[in-house]
Amino acid sequence: MDTTFIDELASAAPTPGGGGASAYCGALATALASMVGNLTVGKKTYAAVEPQVEASLQRLAQSRQRLLALVAADAAAFAPLAAAYRMPKETPQQQETKQAALQAALVDATEVPLEIMAQCAATLSEIDFMARNGSRMACSDAGAAAVFAKAALQGAALSVLINVDSIANADAVATYRAQMDQLLADGCRQADAVYQYVVSCL
Repeated sequence: MDTTFIDELASAAPTPGGGGASAYCGALATALASMVGNLTVGKKTYAAVEPQVEASLQRLAQSRQRLLALVAADAAAFAPLAAAYRMPKETPQQQETKQAALQAALVDATEVPLEIMAQCAATLSEIDFMARNGSRMACSDAGAAAVFAKAALQGAALSVLINVDSIANADAVATYRAQMDQLLADGCRQADAVYQYVVSCL
């Protein structure tokens, strides 16, 4: 097993961190949901939903690819932010330059975890479908996928929170916070509903 990502995550290196780990966790959720779908396709019992399962599998594959790309994107967004925090601020000009660099970097550092959240929220809709329509033999795996997606959603929200209030543009802060709150509320509600449904089926 390739443990490169886990080893890097465990090290003292600043990246990958919570955002990247959340994206990776979200990718694991898509993989589990895909497993449920792949165990469903081709089974006579589920022939009626096979077209929908195949379409869901395509969407899950796209989300998985994007979430894995967001692991790297989160690390890339952190690098200029860390560099901006290290910039000198002894003179007014240096302070102005540092503030401009910080504000530019904070946008990416907020928008990347927001996209991770959006991907996880979309994945939860696919997980919900798989839990209710996929192979009963893999129902518990759909439940585990919901748990992973919820953890990824909440983890990415923390990455938003640590950056968003340092943004100077109050309108942008309000927009980002509203997006985060909505994704968190809707996603956690759906994840909990899927989990309870799966428990009731076991």
